[in-house]
Amino acid sequence: MKAAVLNGFSGKFDIEDIEIGSPVGREVLVEVKACGLCHSDLHLAEANFGTPLPAVLGHEVAGIVKAVGPNVLDIAVGDHVVGSLIQSCGHCGHCVGGSSFQCDNPEETLRPPSDGLRLTRGGAPVTTGWGTAGFAEYALIHENQLVPVPKELPFAQASLLGCSVITGAGAAINTAGIRPGETVVVIGVGGVGLNVISGAKLAGASRIIAVDLQAEKEALALKFGATHFVNSKTTDAVAAVREITGGGVDHGFEVIGLVPTTQQAIQMARKGGSVYLIGLHRPGVETPVQGLDLVVRQVDVRGVYMGSSNIKNDVPMFADLYLQGRFNLDDLISRTINIREINEAYEDLKHGAVARSVITSF
Repeated sequence: MKAAVLNGFSGKFDIEDIEIGSPVGREVLVEVKACGLCHSDLHLAEANFGTPLPAVLGHEVAGIVKAVGPNVLDIAVGDHVVGSLIQSCGHCGHCVGGSSFQCDNPEETLRPPSDGLRLTRGGAPVTTGWGTAGFAEYALIHENQLVPVPKELPFAQASLLGCSVITGAGAAINTAGIRPGETVVVIGVGGVGLNVISGAKLAGASRIIAVDLQAEKEALALKFGATHFVNSKTTDAVAAVREITGGGVDHGFEVIGLVPTTQQAIQMARKGGSVYLIGLHRPGVETPVQGLDLVVRQVDVRGVYMGSSNIKNDVPMFADLYLQGRFNLDDLISRTINIREINEAYEDLKHGAVARSVITSF
């Protein structure tokens, strides 16, 4: 099958033919109909987070089930499914308690060595990135990382549910637990940031302030539910947010993964407010914070993983809200591409030109 293979930490993918196995145990063979280009894959392609190479990345997957392993319980051939990088065993305390994003045994979704390899190239192993490896024509994925979705849901929109949507909207609804009338700032108006805005709107936030360096992001942010837009390239963003809210926000979301914007988010919080770090920082990066300031202003700072989401519950919920016309997925998709355009599309993403590109053809 055709796949985009990462052979070095250069940020570039090579389009190659590789081999894929047959499903064993609780694995599901999915014909990939759409895979979103998430910034997390670009982070792993540019910096060594420990991923063995060569590897196939890609985790915003949507497709059709073509075959299932003998022990699969809840997914059948012909189902339309969404994949996610949240790996969960299903039986540890966190999983049983509904917090599968905190699973103690995520490696149980991978193949044991005795079952052979999912992906190979000329007989040599190829890493199944995130347990999904969606940048390919087919993917072998454990059923705990898959969720059936309605067949009327378009594949490109469906693919975004597995990461961008649950990471952003999940952070607003699950992690922050935004209440009607509370105030929010979102730093970074990319695909995930737009979903934070959507989640905050759904939760009833009274003021949703979008902050970005690019003035052209304003119209998009307002379309998703932002009430204000601050261009941090030309404006003191901290001062602007404090002025709009009368002293600071209840909830601040940093969606970029940079030290300066993390510090800004903390400064934008009101006394007793909370800051949520969603953006992925590079390995070894440390963020200096004023401990006394945190104590005196009683600001909580929390890292967020995948929007604190339980995919078996949250993916169907957002799919249903989309089909009801209550959750915007259409405007998240900047363009659909062939897999051979992946490097050009990631260049556009690096420069902030798009919300999401989605691979829909091979």
